[in-house]
Amino acid sequence: MLSALTQLLIFQLAGEVIARGLALPIPGPVLGMLFLFVALLIKGGPGENLQTTSQNLLQHLSLLFVPAGTGIMVHLHRVSDEWLPLLASLLVSTLATLIVTALVMKLCQRSPAASGEAS
Repeated sequence: MLSALTQLLIFQLAGEVIARGLALPIPGPVLGMLFLFVALLIKGGPGENLQTTSQNLLQHLSLLFVPAGTGIMVHLHRVSDEWLPLLASLLVSTLATLIVTALVMKLCQRSPAASGEAS
């Protein structure tokens, strides 16, 4: 488990160093995830140790929402003061996500590769 956690943290660190070093607008952990994905593609998938550790982390993922929930409770007065812009941004972003997802799905269904036809 320790080696798998170390592996995950090394990829995150590499992403963070590259993102900050090159002043990229992409967060370091996202780059680290991309690097991990490429490494797993090259390797042929995760090993047993990484799979087990990842499953354990995913089982406790809800614990990561505790700081966010605490922050909302601490700044509840700000949320109540700015509820209209927050609600508007949630509605617009949800609608945009649904529209983009529907368009991508429609595009994928229309392509010859999705229907199994070879050109």
